[in-house]
Amino acid sequence: MISANQDAPGVQLETEPAAPSQASPVFHVKHGAPPALAHLSESIEALRGKDLLRERHAPLDPTSVSFCSNDYLGLASVPLTGHTPRGAGASRLMAGERAAHGELERALATWLRTEDALVFSSGYAANLGTVSALAQPGDVIVSDALNHASLIDGCRLSKAKTIVVPHLDLDAVGRAIATASPGRAWVVVESYYGMDADSPNLRALRALCDATGAALIVDEAHALGIFGPDGRGLCAEQGIVPDVLIGTMGKSLGHCGAFVAGCRALTTWLWNRARPFVFSTGISPAVAASARRALEQSIAEPWRRHTVLSHSNHLRESLEAMGLTVLGYGHVLPIVIGEARAAVEAARNLHEHGLHVLAVRPPTVPYGTSRLRLTVTARHTDVHVENAIRALSLVLATSLEEPKS
Repeated sequence: MISANQDAPGVQLETEPAAPSQASPVFHVKHGAPPALAHLSESIEALRGKDLLRERHAPLDPTSVSFCSNDYLGLASVPLTGHTPRGAGASRLMAGERAAHGELERALATWLRTEDALVFSSGYAANLGTVSALAQPGDVIVSDALNHASLIDGCRLSKAKTIVVPHLDLDAVGRAIATASPGRAWVVVESYYGMDADSPNLRALRALCDATGAALIVDEAHALGIFGPDGRGLCAEQGIVPDVLIGTMGKSLGHCGAFVAGCRALTTWLWNRARPFVFSTGISPAVAASARRALEQSIAEPWRRHTVLSHSNHLRESLEAMGLTVLGYGHVLPIVIGEARAAVEAARNLHEHGLHVLAVRPPTVPYGTSRLRLTVTARHTDVHVENAIRALSLVLATSLEEPKS
């Protein structure tokens, strides 16, 4: 038996001995909530006992007539492709459940080796709804200082005590967890920070959470599709299983919407208590079906992520050879300029050389660290990359202002 992380709670990977004719191992998912989320099962049963539990139902039969839809003009049911309707017509708890939703969620769970997944309308909604639904008054949320605005807002809405720790400071995370009652801490991080192109030590965070009973929430928005086996992200690459994994279809999968993956108790609780999910129209079934096909394509065509990382490494090496300050690693390349005005001017000059790059300024990044943020895609060719290097050399090599400390 092989486990993704023998010490990690919850979902783990196991493989049966492969027959000689098998090309790949058979994966099994361990069912049930990990220790840090065990209380969710009790809360779910309490709702069930009061007849307050909202449970998933089968997709609406096309021959039946619904009187609980918001599809007032009847346009949602008009198919865009094949027989897939363009809209859900209502929240999924009411009349908006469609076969495409479940098919996408099962595909995501299979890909990520989790028990279940739940699709949200956007990455912002997924982060906001998940954090605010899980953390309760009296809990402590330990949030990295550079977490996305959606995670920050989720912390605020939860009414839990939020302790913001310095970026990637593992010791500070440990001290913050120590202020919480046993089992009442939530550690919230991103696996790959999109403005700094860096990552936390996920293995160390998993070990710390295991030792203290804290739950680990990881937003893999920028990492999924690029890093890890089959593009399963940095958690998979580092061999750990978070208690809650959040991802998006709006980046590597080229669609819109997002999802939360983990144990079934987690998705059941979010189905009942994540307000951006409960009170929103379900994601378009056409988009869900198309996103599932994009996921299958991303797995079947590994050359895409290999191309991204190859181009990224070459571009980064070339920029650093010019003496430019390029943060982090991977497919996001933040070039630190310094003052906002200089960054805006550099972006304008690059545009004149045929390179579209935007200046990222405060409050998105700290004062004195305004930057140009390049992202590499599988659509970029060798010629595109060389032209970018040439333009950056002409505009930046002799005019960079050192960032202020």
